[in-house]
Amino acid sequence: MTNLKAYIRAVSCYLPEQVVTNEELLREFPEWNADKVSAKVGVNSRHLAAPDETAGDMAEKAARKLFKEYSIKPSEIDFLLLCTQSPDYFLPSTACLLQERLGIPTSCGAFDYNLGCSGCIYGMAVAKGLIMAGIARNVLLLTAETYNKYLHPSDKSNRSIFGDGAAACLISTEGFAGIGDFVFGTDGSGADNLIVKTGAARQKEKTGHSVPDDEGHTWYDDYLYMNGGAIFNFTLEAVPAMVTQLLAKNKLQKDEVDYYIFHQANKFMLNTIRKVCVLPKEKFYIHLEETGNTVSSTVLIGLKDCLDKDIVKSGMRVMVTGFGVGLSWGGCILNF
Repeated sequence: MTNLKAYIRAVSCYLPEQVVTNEELLREFPEWNADKVSAKVGVNSRHLAAPDETAGDMAEKAARKLFKEYSIKPSEIDFLLLCTQSPDYFLPSTACLLQERLGIPTSCGAFDYNLGCSGCIYGMAVAKGLIMAGIARNVLLLTAETYNKYLHPSDKSNRSIFGDGAAACLISTEGFAGIGDFVFGTDGSGADNLIVKTGAARQKEKTGHSVPDDEGHTWYDDYLYMNGGAIFNFTLEAVPAMVTQLLAKNKLQKDEVDYYIFHQANKFMLNTIRKVCVLPKEKFYIHLEETGNTVSSTVLIGLKDCLDKDIVKSGMRVMVTGFGVGLSWGGCILNF
């Protein structure tokens, strides 16, 4: 079993049909400067899940696209992982429902895990562990999020940033990209900076409570709250250190990495990270104009885009990272 290695064998994604442009948001918030948001956040439009469309529905559609694009049979899958913070139910795991809906054998293991922007990287690590331990041979990693269902209608800041979407990745004993070594981090002391406070066991009933924060945004207990300044500062502390650790762990120099696909948080944050890490612009992926921040799916959506455009190709080393809600971060090197 020690000779087993883990590879990405297939990547696909799904974006909901409804598209909301900056111009449409401007009609709701006439005091808002759409051009400024487009320039700073880097988002011109975003996809929104339909009212009756769940993260589970989107994950199913992403998986079906992957099966079709790569001629993969559901019978090949022996483990299913779903990363979501908007599950169809508190219980059972949405992954269990997807096993049945996708026609995957009942001999398959399946579970959800609750992570946000770092979730794709964590899923790759779990999948690699399952394969290298000889527990599974074909792990279907799904990421799906409907953050827009958590946003208050008046929250123009977050409504401009977040888009809904899903991605699917098959991690196997063979494929086109070997999965290298990982670096992870967690800091729960920053949990309140990106949170939905009510609805779960700690505070089941809605409170209707809201307070203004230091940045002039309103913190609603019953909706998603993000302290943008605190998240920005956390990112600038955690990500450059993670990049250094990733290079050391994978025994690489910075110039030996051919491309960087980081979590697509927003354009301003990505440009700042790139400059602090001193990474060349032509090697650094920024593309969220038509998707927005799709949380755990941004890295896989970005990877799919780079594969389709032949930006990432055989022989390249690519660094992928995720960071955000938790607070949580993680990264790894992919060897194409």
